[in-house]
Amino acid sequence: MEGLVAFAVGLLTATGVYLMLRARTFPVLLGLTLLSYAVNLFLFASGGLVVGSAPLTDAGGGPYPDPIPQALVLTAIVIGFGMTALLVVLALRAIRETGGDHVDGGPG
Repeated sequence: MEGLVAFAVGLLTATGVYLMLRARTFPVLLGLTLLSYAVNLFLFASGGLVVGSAPLTDAGGGPYPDPIPQALVLTAIVIGFGMTALLVVLALRAIRETGGDHVDGGPG
């Protein structure tokens, strides 16, 4: 289970970095979003991956995951959504002002 989550975090991070290095607005925005998903998944996994247990209590008698990373991920999802909405508005404004969608302000 941990290997699968680690692979998913690595794949999301690599794809996000690749997209952020592109010269167009939409891939950069998508790359930032994928990086935030990778960080959220990493934070969620840092609380412990316990299969078949209660999420907040130890009623099952075994180990249970830490609820603090779960709360951090919920907060990060909301912040990430707000950040993405702001970046979309800024990107649309930049496209309108410059006439192109290059992130370096070149002709588009």
